[in-house]
Amino acid sequence: MKKVLINGAQGKMGQAIARLIQTHPEWGLEVAVKRESGQSVLGDFDVVIDFSSPQGAQEAFAIARKHRRPFLTGTTNLPETFLFQMQEEEKIPVFYAPNVSLSVYFFTELVRQAAKMYAGYGATLHEVHHVHKKDAPSGTAKKLADVMDLAYSQVTYERTGEVVGTHTASFVSDFDEITLTHQAKNRDLFAESAVQIALWLMKRESGFYTMSDYAKFKLKEHKK
Repeated sequence: MKKVLINGAQGKMGQAIARLIQTHPEWGLEVAVKRESGQSVLGDFDVVIDFSSPQGAQEAFAIARKHRRPFLTGTTNLPETFLFQMQEEEKIPVFYAPNVSLSVYFFTELVRQAAKMYAGYGATLHEVHHVHKKDAPSGTAKKLADVMDLAYSQVTYERTGEVVGTHTASFVSDFDEITLTHQAKNRDLFAESAVQIALWLMKRESGFYTMSDYAKFKLKEHKK
C-alpha cells in the first residue's frame, strides 16, 4: 500500500479524498498522515496531496522536497514566486492545477475552441460557488477567462449555499447565442481525480506537470 500525506486534511477536499481512499482499497493507497498548516509531520509517506491555503501549500511543498516525495496541489491563489519555484523543480515530480478535474480540463478546451470560432461575438463568463469559497473569481474561472481573452474583472460570480461549482461561458451575436456550461454535482469529482493523478504522478520522473500532461496520458491510454 502506498502511503498518502493529505495536507489540508480537515478541509472539504481533504475529507473527501480521505473518504474515497478508505472506500477504494483497490487503489492500493492508505492515508498515513493528515496535516494542517503549521503542523510537523510524523510518519512516513509516498506522496503529498495538498488542498489547503497558499501558505499551507508552500509548507507542504517544502516537506515533499525534504523527503523526496511527489507533490500534488490544487490549492488556488498561489503566489507567482511559488508557481515559478514549482515549475523549475528538478528533484521531485510536481503537479499543479487550479482545477484537477479532467472533465473541467476538456471543458476548458471546448471553450478555447469556441472563443476562436466565435471571435466576433460578445463573450461573457459567469461562475457560481459555495459561500465558503475564498477567492473570487476562482482559479478555474481565471483559466477560462484566459482562453476567452477576458479580463478577470469581466468575470461575474455568485457565492451561494453549498454549490460545488458551475461555470457558464456564453458567446452572443445579434442573431444567436452559444452557451457552454460545466456543473460539478459533488466534490467527489475533484477528489477522485486528484487521487488518480497522484497515482499517476508517483510513476513520473522529476519535473513539473499540469493537467495537459495528464490529459495526454489519459488519451493515449484510451486509444490502447
